[in-house]
Amino acid sequence: MTIAALVPYYAWLKALHLIAVIAWMAGLLYLPRLFVNHYQVPPGGPESVLLDGMERRLLRAIMNPAMIAVWLFGVLLALTPGVLGGTGGWWHLKLACVLGLTGFHMYLARSRRLIAAGARPGSETYWRAMNELPTLLMILIVIMVIVKPF
Repeated sequence: MTIAALVPYYAWLKALHLIAVIAWMAGLLYLPRLFVNHYQVPPGGPESVLLDGMERRLLRAIMNPAMIAVWLFGVLLALTPGVLGGTGGWWHLKLACVLGLTGFHMYLARSRRLIAAGARPGSETYWRAMNELPTLLMILIVIMVIVKPF
């Protein structure tokens, strides 16, 4: 199903989608790094309280709205005639990667709540490694959208 009325707005939809992707990716890359910093300070101390606030604001003010905008503008783009083009499977992998980023986002939100409550899910090393996951998914997404290898 496509919606022909979206065609005149294609450039705007794509621009807004890309702006939202950049904001969301910034948060997905930064929040695990804040967790690493959080693990380097004693729980309940002033630095921990400061990091709690930074993590909460990053998630609520930037990441959540950006993720919603990514999905909204992405769906509108997908409904625009000619955007998905043919039966190429590239967009299936792209969608799977975006679903993966969404799941990672939800995992980060849950982990933030646990850390704020004084729990320590994972370790400093674990969060350093988890910080690479959104980068790998982003690389796959960009290749699928630009190269469309299949």
